[in-house]
Amino acid sequence: MGEKGNRQEGFSVRDIPRRRFLELTMKGGLAVAATPALLSQLTACKNGYGSVSVLDTDRAMLSKVIARALEKGGDFAEVYIESRVSKQIVMEESKFRSGLYGISQGAGVRVISGNRQGYAYTDEVTEESLLRAAEVASYVANTGSNIIPVNLSPTDYRSFVTVGIPLEDVADEKRIEIMKRADQAAMEYDPRIKMTSVNYYDEVRGRVIANSEGLYLRDELPLLFFIVQTMSADGNARHMSRERLSNHSGFEMFEKVSPEQVAQNAAREAIAMLSAGEAPAGVMDVVMENGWGGVLVHEAVGHPLEADNIAKGIGAFTGKIGKKVASDCFTMVDDGTLPNFRGTINYDDEGTPAQRNLLIEKGVLLGYMNDILSARQLGMKRTGNGRRESFRYIPIPRMTNTFIDQGTDDPADILQSTKKGIYVQSLSGGSVDPVTGMFNFTCREAYLIENGRKTIPIRGATLIGSCLDVISNIDAVGNNLAFGPGICGKGQSAEVTAGQPTVRIRGINVGGSKA
Repeated sequence: MGEKGNRQEGFSVRDIPRRRFLELTMKGGLAVAATPALLSQLTACKNGYGSVSVLDTDRAMLSKVIARALEKGGDFAEVYIESRVSKQIVMEESKFRSGLYGISQGAGVRVISGNRQGYAYTDEVTEESLLRAAEVASYVANTGSNIIPVNLSPTDYRSFVTVGIPLEDVADEKRIEIMKRADQAAMEYDPRIKMTSVNYYDEVRGRVIANSEGLYLRDELPLLFFIVQTMSADGNARHMSRERLSNHSGFEMFEKVSPEQVAQNAAREAIAMLSAGEAPAGVMDVVMENGWGGVLVHEAVGHPLEADNIAKGIGAFTGKIGKKVASDCFTMVDDGTLPNFRGTINYDDEGTPAQRNLLIEKGVLLGYMNDILSARQLGMKRTGNGRRESFRYIPIPRMTNTFIDQGTDDPADILQSTKKGIYVQSLSGGSVDPVTGMFNFTCREAYLIENGRKTIPIRGATLIGSCLDVISNIDAVGNNLAFGPGICGKGQSAEVTAGQPTVRIRGINVGGSKA
């Protein structure tokens, strides 16, 4: 993250490290922690799912709050109510270290007046608290004419999330069993696996959104996030790896991808990288494996395409709609409707339906990702990208499931036709300056390419460049599109998915560790 103040704040995306797991997944409210000895008592809390009554707030009262928010004028007002019920369990070194049951609830009131926004939130969802929040938010609109709010009426929406085994029906013994299976599979993979960390998190988030346009929406969305980290050591070197699995779904997620698969994927990387040599430095060709490698375009291209900076007239893609910005083989999409994906939203946190947004098609820039405010400022149709970390935050343009679209090249041919370079199999994450488009990424698992073959593993490689250069230098896109889940940071965190097929970038700057 960049420093605030006179500098533009940087954006980042990552696969969540162990120490930040508990911090980011708890959104506030009541938390009940269980020591290892008390872990079994977590079961007593399981009926809390879906039972938080703030979602039953009367529509007549919400209308009253919206009217209060617009008393001083303004173009738009909304009330956002949220509840979260969550469970977290952490297992380290084959022992259960902690369990956490959390309840978070609250509401925010927002007023838009021209280019200004007023926002206030409260942890108490009562008429008195909401009216006070509305009054505070209304001070942004101390001039201008009043609008008449439209009567609230329930709005239908299409759900892209299916649930086979509801989280509230899952006994905590099943959660613990899943973690034990992952730990055992990782430790049995190879005797050089010396330590594991297994992090389990699930939640049910309920939302109510009501606004002056007459919108009234209510839904509940389940989320699972499962992370396995392994550390290998052979006396000469060691490597920490991680593998993530996350969906908006029920517990059936583990029937589609087993905990053993997650653990074995993590262990495979940890063992493979033990023999890694130092990475070379310089400008070279890079082949990036399909899946989580899509984090590079999420970071380097996706953030500069978020419309809040575009509306301010800054950023690498400002004023480039309809212009060629990338190679002919490059198409980029943000799609919040992919069934059960981590970044899937049904509708965003402003009530705009999720949709497939074609951002760049065959190298030509077609559009940006916006929220209500930036859509108004740019005179654009809303894209369904207004998202917030929780009720404590104002919505801003954010990505959902962002990816390089499917190409036509055979992944094996892409590698074989690359004489020399680096094959990047996994990225740890990275950051971007959305104004200049400059980015940097750390390669967690990478290999040398020699005569069209992936050869020895290397450590310490960093990819450095600008967004316009990298997408202009992509000359091959595979037919094997895949995805990986992550957490995106932009002042507030958001659940996202990044994806891509195998791609080749000609001539990217690589910072190496070789002396």
